[in-house]
Amino acid sequence: MKFLLTGRTGQLGRELEMVLGTLGELIACGRSDMDFSRPRALPALIRRHRPDVIVNAAAYTAVDRAQTESKLAHLVNAEAVAVLAEEARRSRALLIHYSTDYVFDGAATRPYRESDPAAPLGVYGLSKLAGEAEIVASGARHLILRTSWVYSAHGSNFVLTMLRLARERPQLRVVDDQSGAPTWSRDLAAATLAALRGPAPLEGLYHVSSAGQTTWWGFASRILQLAGLHTPVAPIGTDQYPTAARRPAYSVLDSQRYRQSTGFAIGPWDLRLEAFMQDAGLAVAGA
Repeated sequence: MKFLLTGRTGQLGRELEMVLGTLGELIACGRSDMDFSRPRALPALIRRHRPDVIVNAAAYTAVDRAQTESKLAHLVNAEAVAVLAEEARRSRALLIHYSTDYVFDGAATRPYRESDPAAPLGVYGLSKLAGEAEIVASGARHLILRTSWVYSAHGSNFVLTMLRLARERPQLRVVDDQSGAPTWSRDLAAATLAALRGPAPLEGLYHVSSAGQTTWWGFASRILQLAGLHTPVAPIGTDQYPTAARRPAYSVLDSQRYRQSTGFAIGPWDLRLEAFMQDAGLAVAGA
């Protein structure tokens, strides 16, 4: 089986590159190889490699900046994805794509299921939902995995930002009225492998994220505790931290359907965060 991976230098792409090769031949591409802001250039590369599976880990993820870069966000997250989907359909390849909890408006009071109606609050969520729609409309074989609050040891993410700010500032102020499930990119890569290892690859739309839930304040507090940092973290409301894009107040995902289909589940968010911090050398002994 031959895999074509996009977004190899991103948080998820780095983890996928390390594991997909265990299942077959892997061609891993970064932005210099596949520029998603130029969708028309993508088919030639895909046709040259003729993959059995296209794994798309490339995305525009700047949630706030998307509000003023809506054309670019849509180009990368929807138009380029439509090209991947059409190429997958043409060659009968499987397209694996990753989406976000930000396709929901946050009005729910229980974890979101795949069948719940999507209603994004901002351009980023709209662009990701449009990408999902393009895949489905193409008729290509596909697996769409929605996940939430992704972090890793690389790139720009909440964990690394909190660790940096805790060393620079006397106090942190973090939103405590938005709930979700932080998810380690390595666990998402493992979930991808689990979806491929059955009698037949999993297809369709699935939610997969860490078990449990927390707020950004709870997430930040646990990060600093594990790192042995004692910078105070004050809980604040969303109205005290205005951003360009609105975030859903509640975006916990229900991963039960994925778990029942694969037998794989990501553990509780706090335990997985601890495992990540230890693996990355960011946790202090006994924390």
